[in-house]
Amino acid sequence: MSEKDNCHVEPMEKPLDEAALVSAQAVYLAVSGMGCPNCAARVRNGLLSIDGVLLADVNLGMNIAAAAYDPERVTPEDLTQAVTDAGNDGRHHYVAEVVKVLPAKDALRW
Repeated sequence: MSEKDNCHVEPMEKPLDEAALVSAQAVYLAVSGMGCPNCAARVRNGLLSIDGVLLADVNLGMNIAAAAYDPERVTPEDLTQAVTDAGNDGRHHYVAEVVKVLPAKDALRW
C-alpha cells in the first residue's frame, strides 16, 4: 500500500438544518499544515464532527476553512481545537486561527 492510499479520507456528510442557520454564526479560519485534498477533507470532517456545527467547507488553495455553527453550543475556540484534533494522528499537524466571525446569514449571502 502506498503512502497516498494510507492517507485516504472518506468525506463526512451531515444533513443541513436550514432553520438553525437563521441564528447561526459563521467563522473563517486560517489553517496551516494542509498539504493535499485529503488534509482538507480531514479538517472538514473534524469540523463537521462537532455537535452544533451546521456546515463546513475548506478551501485548500487558500488555506481557509469556514463553518456555520450554533453559538449556544459551540465557540470559535472549539472549532480551532477541532482542526488541531483532526491532525492528531502522528503524521499530520494542523493549526487554525480565527480570521473572522459574523452572523451566518450575512456570510452565506453569495
